[in-house]
Amino acid sequence: MSIDTITSSLGFEQITSLSASAALTMPAVGNAGQKPKMAIIHCESQAVRWRDDGTAPTASVGMRLTVGSELKYDGDLNKIRFIEEVASAKLNVSYYF
Repeated sequence: MSIDTITSSLGFEQITSLSASAALTMPAVGNAGQKPKMAIIHCESQAVRWRDDGTAPTASVGMRLTVGSELKYDGDLNKIRFIEEVASAKLNVSYYF
């Protein structure tokens, strides 16, 4: 997304069940029929791994998202999946269009 693009919030979720590979649970559509185009994903408690290539991540394979870090993701939101490296990871996700 370009710097001069204005985004609008479409929803929020917290994902706490990450012991198995988990997908995002996106809002279907916004008030005016918009679908989410971007997510800001913040990692809390424990590090997680993610992949968006159609293969589920494992606790040791995938792109690492460390505690306190943030991923601004504008790829295919239906393909990205997450898994915790150790128990009790949380993800806070805000969706935008």
